[in-house]
Amino acid sequence: MGEIEVESKVLVVKRIKQTFHLTADEEDREIIERVLEVYADSCPVARSVRDSIDISSDLDFTPA
Repeated sequence: MGEIEVESKVLVVKRIKQTFHLTADEEDREIIERVLEVYADSCPVARSVRDSIDISSDLDFTPA
């Protein structure tokens, strides 16, 4: 989901909130949470826009 604002009559993306819906073994949950904390540092898109767009992430975890 993104939040868009108008700047000088132009639509600009200001915030992106993403939710990861994952089903996995409970024993893998800690690893998944750690990966989600650091993935943006290795994501070309996130790194390209991080100074201009606030990106937040949530985890919707379902045990397998």
